[in-house]
Order: sequence, then C-alpha cells, then structure tokens
Amino acid sequence: MKKNAEQARYTFPDQQGYYGRYGGAFIPEMLHRNVAELQAAYTEVLNDKKFQDELDLLLHDYAGRPTPLYHAQRLSEAFGTTIYLKREDLCHTGAHKINNTIGQILLAERLGKKRIIAETGAGQHGVATATVCALKGLKCIVYMGEKDIERQAPNVARMKMLGATVIPATSGSKTLKDATNEAIRDWINNPVDTHYIIGSVVGPHPYPDMVARFQSVISREVREQLLEKTGNELPTHVIACVGGGSNAAGAFYHFLEEAAVKLYAVEAAGCGIDSGKTAATSVLGRPGILHGSMSLLMQTEDGQVVEPHSISAGLDYPGIGPLHAHLFDTGRATALSATDAEALEAAFELARLEGIIPALESAHALAALKQLTWQPSDRVVICLSGRGDKDMQTYMDHMAQQSPK
Repeated sequence: MKKNAEQARYTFPDQQGYYGRYGGAFIPEMLHRNVAELQAAYTEVLNDKKFQDELDLLLHDYAGRPTPLYHAQRLSEAFGTTIYLKREDLCHTGAHKINNTIGQILLAERLGKKRIIAETGAGQHGVATATVCALKGLKCIVYMGEKDIERQAPNVARMKMLGATVIPATSGSKTLKDATNEAIRDWINNPVDTHYIIGSVVGPHPYPDMVARFQSVISREVREQLLEKTGNELPTHVIACVGGGSNAAGAFYHFLEEAAVKLYAVEAAGCGIDSGKTAATSVLGRPGILHGSMSLLMQTEDGQVVEPHSISAGLDYPGIGPLHAHLFDTGRATALSATDAEALEAAFELARLEGIIPALESAHALAALKQLTWQPSDRVVICLSGRGDKDMQTYMDHMAQQSPK
C-alpha cells in the first residue's frame, strides 16, 4: 500500500488537479468549457490504444525516439563518478519539447481544433509547435517576448519557415511570462476553434499532468536503457534544469516512487539569488496563482509578479510547475541553482570534454555537478534537454569577452 500512496502523492494530481496544495484550475469563465473539454478528451486518450499507437509511431519515426543514453566518459573521469547524458538534444527540432507537442496536436485533432496557439521563451517549444502544425496542416500562432525574439533569432526564423506567425509580447519584461499572458488572452478571445499547446508543466489542470505524462517517455527510456547498460534500471541521481519544469518532470516521472533515486532540479540564479536579477523561484517564491494554477511564484509583498532574469531564455520564468513545488515542499526533490556564469562555464566544459554543445538551459543542470559530492559507485543521469545551436550568439559574445584585447 505504501508504494501506491506514494504514487498517488507524487505521480498523479487529485481530481481537481492538485499536487498537495499546488495546482488546480484558476481560469476565466470564458475558458471553462475549453478546459472541461480538454480534461474529458485527455482522460479518454490515456487508455485509447489507437491514440497511443499513433503517438508512439510519431515519437519513433518522426521525433527520433528513443534518444540515446550516452555514457560521458571524459566528463565522468573529471568528477570521479559515472555520468550518463539523456540526449534529448538529438530529438527532431533539437529539444525535448517535441514529445509534448506531438501528443497535444493529436489531442487537438481529436477535438476538431483548426487553430493552434503557443507561448515560447527559448523558442524550442515554438519551433516544436510550428513543426507539428506543419505536419498536420493546422494554423499556428506563437507568442514570444520581444526580448526573446532578439536573442533567439535562429528559432524565430525556423518558426516562420515552418509557416507559423510569431507575435511579439511587448509588455513587462518582454519574455516568457509575458508571452504566456498574451497566449491566454488569445485563447479567451478564440475559445471555439483554438487549442492552446502549453509548453511546460504549468497552467490550469489538466496541463501540468498532461505535459508531464507526454514527457515521461524520457524517464521510461532511461530505466530501460540503464538496465541494458548496467543491469540496474535505477540511477542514484537524476539532474535536470527547471524553468516551468517540463524536461525535469519527464526525467523524474518514472523515478518519483523510487525513494533511493535522488532528484535534483536546477533553477536559474541569474546574476545571483540576492542580486534582484534571478529566476530562483524555489528560494524566493511564495505560494501564488499564475497562469491558471497555484504554485510557487516570485512576487512582492502585495502580490505583484517579480520580473525574472536568466541568460537562458527558457528559464527566466517567475514560477515553477505545481508538481515541482510539491516535490520541493515534501523533500522528494532538491532544488539547486546555477548562475549565468556557472552555466556558461558548464557549457564550455561539456563542449571541450565530450564534443557536445548544450543549450544554455541544459547547461544549468550540468553546473550542478560542481555543487554535489560524488562517489565512484554513483550512476548519475543528466537530462540534456536541448542543443546549443540557438544559443551560439550568446556563446560567441562570451568568447569575445574572454579573448585578450
């Protein structure tokens, strides 16, 4: 019974979409019908063989799954332990985001929706959404912060080439939070023909649960691959970066009930937790409602959202998903943070030791290696959530600053 209790406690929310005290669906009246419709369809497809078969086929033939679990030998030697990288960067479109967008586009088809909207920060979710819309011949509108459009120009070009319309969010910090605000406004104004593909484990129920389950293919494969490589399907540690938290939810999912597996979620400390330019929600956040759910949120005493900062466009979000808030609250997962400088250092270290250039988001997870103590017997899995093509300008600027004048 204990294992079932743990499963109910962590893996699944309750019927109202709560993980402990976090979650729920705090939405305008105009969206009640949409969310109820989505909840019903999502519950139906969980056990629908035709849906699951089509999902598995697309994940295999189109997204390129399973992704490798790579033994990073030189990185392992540097830290005196055994490190595996779950290579989500090798997915079609260059990140884990495609796992979720394939699942949601199949749901949208079932619901008869012809118009798809999405929000994006680093651009990877926008690209993944534009990709599946092109695949299915559906109209695609992506909201993206004006600041992120500037620093993620390659992904903006990819979205446009795939046929998406990219609309800048010009309010607030002009980043992910503001793009999400604009996408929700669009959904309110177009409730009949539009499906909103949320890219992370945030938003009103059922989104946090739904996105986590679509991303859980990551940890399902890790268990199978570790068993094949080592004879033991359980790692000792799983590490993933967290903004909203979709890649971490996917990497943790099939280990949530395994108490022996230590889970580490690495947030963006930006210029430092106490600098005023950070996105370290687990440290600075308090319970609050943002984008349709109750979770941890960086906010002022009077409840105004604090603008986040990170060198990584995908991690500068002022909240985290309700599942992660619950994991931190109960001690099931440990929150760490990495500064902009630490993430850059980790990215260049991986490039030079393993010949792999990671996304800046993923580099935050890699930075945790220097924050923990390792044993030779440890089996460490790091979710390499995306590749670094989109961040080359930032990397180039960093190299220019390091060059002798």
